[in-house]
Amino acid sequence: MKIAVAGTGYVGLSMAVLLAQNHEVTAVDVIPEKVELLQKGRSPIRDKEIKEYLAGGRLHLQATLDGEVAYRDAELVIVSTPTNYDPGIHFFDTGSVETVVETVRRVNPDAVIVIKSTVPVGYTVSLILKYHVERILFSPELLREGHALYDNLYPSRIIVGTDVDNARLVKAAHTFAELLQEGAIKENIDTLFMGFTEAEAVKLFANTY
Repeated sequence: MKIAVAGTGYVGLSMAVLLAQNHEVTAVDVIPEKVELLQKGRSPIRDKEIKEYLAGGRLHLQATLDGEVAYRDAELVIVSTPTNYDPGIHFFDTGSVETVVETVRRVNPDAVIVIKSTVPVGYTVSLILKYHVERILFSPELLREGHALYDNLYPSRIIVGTDVDNARLVKAAHTFAELLQEGAIKENIDTLFMGFTEAEAVKLFANTY
């Protein structure tokens, strides 16, 4: 598959490296220094496994500042951009997620979008209604900073939120889960499919507890 990953923090870069073992992955970022490091096979973040996998030279991974080009050819776009939370006003800044969704909808409406960013409960449904885009999934990341790739190679579980009444989207959810299973070292991973809102709640509850 051709896959684009928006954002190269712990979540995005660990996803990009995991999937680039078996698929063509383009990592997209707005920071030139991070893209330049990735183009040289070096990690812009501190993560032992990411550093080792990048240095190994066996990944089908490239990096770019040009999101439009990356999204245009992608069958799958993973959104892992920052959504900083302000506890004072109880607000997630989801602007970067919406920017990616708008761009993908414009240049490649057939792509499946998977949101990996942390968002409030109910956000994915509101996004679908706002942009009239059905091909969106939500999959919570359950990672530790500094051990993000390790936690994708040996995940405690895989969770994908989908529209359980939409057969096409349920199939897309299973395909995405299979990509994560394929890239992992751990076998027999607990894999759960559920509605968007429940999956969003799982992420926030996991963060809290």
